[in-house]
Amino acid sequence: MKAIKIPDKTIARLSIYLRCVEELESKGTASISSTQLADRFGLNSAQVRKDLAYFGQFGIRGLGYYVTPLRHSLEEILGLKRAWNVALVGLGNLGAALAAYKGFQEKGFKISVVFDRDPDKIGRQIEGIPVMDIEAIASVVRKRKIKIGILAVPASAAQAILDAFVKGGVIAVLNFAPAQLTAPRSVKVQNVDLSALLKTLSYHIAQAERPTSSTP
Repeated sequence: MKAIKIPDKTIARLSIYLRCVEELESKGTASISSTQLADRFGLNSAQVRKDLAYFGQFGIRGLGYYVTPLRHSLEEILGLKRAWNVALVGLGNLGAALAAYKGFQEKGFKISVVFDRDPDKIGRQIEGIPVMDIEAIASVVRKRKIKIGILAVPASAAQAILDAFVKGGVIAVLNFAPAQLTAPRSVKVQNVDLSALLKTLSYHIAQAERPTSSTP
């Protein structure tokens, strides 16, 4: 039987649904309808039901979803029932900020090693995390069985670092470098282009400030 391909947009929305039910659970809410979930994200209830239906039957007709069981199910689907070790490459301003961010570990993602090419940084620690030579990426991530990597390097270095990740067995990469990278089909690369996101916001601001034409 051919496996069903889950749309990337559906997978992206799962983390949003999880954040929502975590908030609801913290407030003591026991259940929520698909319509209420949809209203929080500007979707329609059919889209919410369709997204969740890819992974099984979670709701009860006429009642909706029990919040705590839905949270557990979403955590299981997203692979959050276990801790993930993460390798970070690049200890510039962005890399240092990512290494210091406590939210990763709170969600089960522990940056356990940082790589850089600067001799003044290699051998030191940042936030208790060892900083290693960039040349050791493949061997270290293989030895530590690290499957997730973060790229916070210049565009010119990104492809070579990605190749080293792949050689070491990394299969999921969060890329902050402004570069289009080539990876095997078995490796998922998620690009985060901060400048592109800011340009999108700039467009919306420009549209909001544009004078509206009046009809006489």
